[in-house]
Amino acid sequence: MEGSKGFGGIGENGSSSEGRPPNPLAAGCRQCYTIDNAPVSCKKTLVRHQSLVKTRTSDISVEPELTVQNHTGDFTPIVRSGAWADIGFRSSMEDVYTCIDNFLGDCGLNNVVDGPNAFYAVFDGHGGKHAADFACYHLPKFIVEDEDFPTEIERVVASAFLQTDTAFAEACSLDAALASGTTALAALVIGRLLVVANAGDCRAVLCRRGKAIEMSRDHKPICNKERKRIEASGGQVSDGYLNGILNVARALGDWHLEGMKGTDGGPLSAEPELMTTQLTEEDEFLIIGCDGIWDVFRSQNAVDFARRRLQEHNDPVMCSKDLVDEALKRKSGDNLAAVVVCFRSEAPPNLVAPRARVQRSFSAEGLRELQSFLNSLAN
Repeated sequence: MEGSKGFGGIGENGSSSEGRPPNPLAAGCRQCYTIDNAPVSCKKTLVRHQSLVKTRTSDISVEPELTVQNHTGDFTPIVRSGAWADIGFRSSMEDVYTCIDNFLGDCGLNNVVDGPNAFYAVFDGHGGKHAADFACYHLPKFIVEDEDFPTEIERVVASAFLQTDTAFAEACSLDAALASGTTALAALVIGRLLVVANAGDCRAVLCRRGKAIEMSRDHKPICNKERKRIEASGGQVSDGYLNGILNVARALGDWHLEGMKGTDGGPLSAEPELMTTQLTEEDEFLIIGCDGIWDVFRSQNAVDFARRRLQEHNDPVMCSKDLVDEALKRKSGDNLAAVVVCFRSEAPPNLVAPRARVQRSFSAEGLRELQSFLNSLAN
């Protein structure tokens, strides 16, 4: 099974806080690599997206309808993560993920924030895996190397998506064989703050006391808002596909596709939508996954399934594998990648519905009326 071998050296199955996959920051946070793999100083050579270099956090468009209301109360999350992926029924594997439970610590930036600091992401490549691998490696580096991180998280994360897209365009200009695209979803836990940035149709779902809270929105061309943006940018939606080619409205890469992107923008956007919330004691875990998972799981269904599994074994690695295996049983036709992030050390509690104080029953008259109604249906 290809899924058990890891993907591009970035994510390996069975990852967790005790044995997580290699992450792009562990080898030395102050270095990055040019196209010919020569190490250089990231602080001086990162490709800055000019429109966002000096932008304030308040200038980044964060959809108001995508903002989860904060809850009061003191709570310190204890992050534990696991991930799993599988090639599924496809001939090649283009899904990539990364799990970094100690995001700042791996860079030597300890004592910057109180509480946990973690980074998780999934990338669903199309037209090849190069864009997914590139984004998985460079996106977290652009975030952590920004001098405004973590004080201006939303601006930094939005900027990092666009910088990654621009950097990949430059890489493709030097090597045409890299031409491809990828959707991207990143989740950061900084103290009690959960920030999710999404560009594409990957999805993040938070379990809040058993209830599914969607932390992202699928960017499909047929969505009204995306369709309006596409048409305003000179594109069109044909049979549900952007310009008749892509079934996503936002993605990184795809610079080789005519009419999709340009220096002045285009119908295919790399700008993420962001959603934030303050974690509370009611927040149990987060599921992020590529669309192969969500093709066969509704958000609440996935939360219910994962919650039962965590109650059984309390292992985010096994839970991720359970989600992937169940998606295979449900005949998902895509590559599969799932990450489960737990926010507490104990398993989710059993939820017992309170008994009604008043016992209700049918009266004899009510039963007769019901029987008469059923008889009329039979006739």
